[in-house]
Amino acid sequence: MINTNLKFWRRELALTQAQMADKLGIKRSLVGAYEEGRAEPRLSTLVNMARLFGISLDQLVTTDFSKRKNAKAAASMRQLVPVAEGGDDEPTEPSPAGGKLRILALTVDKDQNENIEWVPQKAAAGYLNGYADPEYLEVLPKFRLPMLPPTGTYRAFEISGDSMLPIASGTVIVGRYVDEWQTLKDGTPCIVVSNRDGIVFKRVYNKLRQNAMFALHSDNQQYSPYDINANDVLEIWEAKSYISSTFPIADLSLERVASLVLDLQQQVAMLRKA
Repeated sequence: MINTNLKFWRRELALTQAQMADKLGIKRSLVGAYEEGRAEPRLSTLVNMARLFGISLDQLVTTDFSKRKNAKAAASMRQLVPVAEGGDDEPTEPSPAGGKLRILALTVDKDQNENIEWVPQKAAAGYLNGYADPEYLEVLPKFRLPMLPPTGTYRAFEISGDSMLPIASGTVIVGRYVDEWQTLKDGTPCIVVSNRDGIVFKRVYNKLRQNAMFALHSDNQQYSPYDINANDVLEIWEAKSYISSTFPIADLSLERVASLVLDLQQQVAMLRKA
């Protein structure tokens, strides 16, 4: 029903394909492709559609609104809720993260391939306000990494501080967008964007089912772990790659040096016996 409903609601809202594309943060050609059934929208685009039309995701993909009377009035009175199993009349259980809809904005190149937007340190504060705004993302530097899996949406963040040594301050972390927070495995390195802490790079421990929290741990043991409420979190990006001009410092601790000396002594002794 996606293509049928997209055409129906665009006409109900008196929007051209170009105007609809602007509101969804996509190219006009994609709107045409979706309406003609030549392409299928990403989940993030479907969420944007449902929010714009004032209906649920379930209704968007299963209900033919072109056959309903007063569809616009009925939709305006319905409270938008996250997708859940069951029919329209079945109550939805609140998610551990407070049931908030997370809207992911993104940009594409001339061939409709998703870009990797880079958020440098100096843009970190502005990202908290513009992360869901396609116009803000449009001005960020962009690049592509062909070695990354084609499935998923990626974004790059320049980190600061020494809490995740040996990954140094100034390293660019490339993360894949995490839509289902409940699936995060304990100890996963992630970029966490929140109202409370801004943009941080930590290992995430999932405590959603216990108390709707995440525990954030640093690799540098001088930093203590702490909890953050899931309702304060805006985005989570699972770290998949990093770019750095600083190479990790070799482990030259006394124990390591002593081990190397012992190995050399043993090799010399074997050579003498030969």
